[in-house]
Amino acid sequence: MATVKDQLIMNLLKEEQTPQNKITVVGIGAVGMACALSILVKELADELALFDVMEEDKLKGEVMRLQHCSLFLKTPKIVSGKDYNVTANSKLVIITAEACQQEGESPPNLVQHNVNIFKLIIASVVKYSSNCTLLIVSNPVDILTYVAWKLSGFPQNRVIGSGCNLDSARFCSLVGERLGVHPLSCHGWVLGEHGDSSVPVWSGVNVAGILLKSLHPALGTDADKEQWKEVHRQAVDSASEVIKPKSYSSWAIGLSVADLAESITKNLRRVHPISTMIKGFYGIEDEVFLSVPCILGQNGISDVMKVTLMPEEEARLKKSADELWRIQKTAAALKCSNVTQAREEVGPEEGAVGDVIFVRAVSSGLERDDDDDDDDERTAIFAVASFRRPQLHRQTKPLTTPREPVG
Repeated sequence: MATVKDQLIMNLLKEEQTPQNKITVVGIGAVGMACALSILVKELADELALFDVMEEDKLKGEVMRLQHCSLFLKTPKIVSGKDYNVTANSKLVIITAEACQQEGESPPNLVQHNVNIFKLIIASVVKYSSNCTLLIVSNPVDILTYVAWKLSGFPQNRVIGSGCNLDSARFCSLVGERLGVHPLSCHGWVLGEHGDSSVPVWSGVNVAGILLKSLHPALGTDADKEQWKEVHRQAVDSASEVIKPKSYSSWAIGLSVADLAESITKNLRRVHPISTMIKGFYGIEDEVFLSVPCILGQNGISDVMKVTLMPEEEARLKKSADELWRIQKTAAALKCSNVTQAREEVGPEEGAVGDVIFVRAVSSGLERDDDDDDDDERTAIFAVASFRRPQLHRQTKPLTTPREPVG
């Protein structure tokens, strides 16, 4: 007996259901779900995949929340799974998974935990979507974008960090608030590290092409009686202000990520302040990822804008790069099995990469090698670099073993 479907529909063509514009979100916490919903509302994908290692029932519930909105959306297929095969044939993979910082855990250790998470994620994503573009949202975003680039083997144009796209949006919003002008008409950039050491480019802030510095030369300096530098401080601190009463922040980063995804999927070639390899720019000689204005399209980052910075702005950008490099080198040393390997990672001399020092400790976790003169005590490496943790903008939770991706 014919089914209702058979009586209603006569099939004329057997089609292969291969998505043309599939987007995957890895890590379905508050930020991951905000990214997913923003992408759906913007109608950017013909298939949206959600991946996480959370409990099956919870994952099913999250995807059902989106599927039940199908009448109001134009994405025909929304899927989820705990197996990486659900990510297959993605054009864009957005990674929001990260480890949260445990009580008493040092920043370099936190970075190393996230590196361990990324080893599995990146290898699996590359296996199923070897031609995708990676968009990293996990914090610390600049360091983890570097990690993703190293692990994936992708060209640097296809490994992108969300970076200062949201920082710049917050900055322009606050400038507009002071002036009584819509943020779309306020133009300004926040560059460098996503976090405390980010660099506001006051020399370029303008409305309708009118540079604010031409009207007020002291803009953004300590001598500024109007205290415009408070705008940048508020932009940096705004995530924390949201987190205090809510415990997490997600909507702004979700919309910011969808903004980047739109430029990629629609090949808009818009300019965004996003994290990319900055070696060779502004006197920076190390392999670090920082935010600079980039043209973003279907192939990822196709061009980097040559922004002219004031000497003090360039110096701050260089300082930001140095801080990230110290953390990267320290995290690399922490995974070494003995002191000799660690010294090779951080440099031949004590303190060679800044504030990383060698000290004696009875219990260090590093094995003494045969060439180590310290017979009675093991040598430990402690990172005392002034690590400025990026402002958290996502919900976090304790991780089980193995550490679970969270949003």
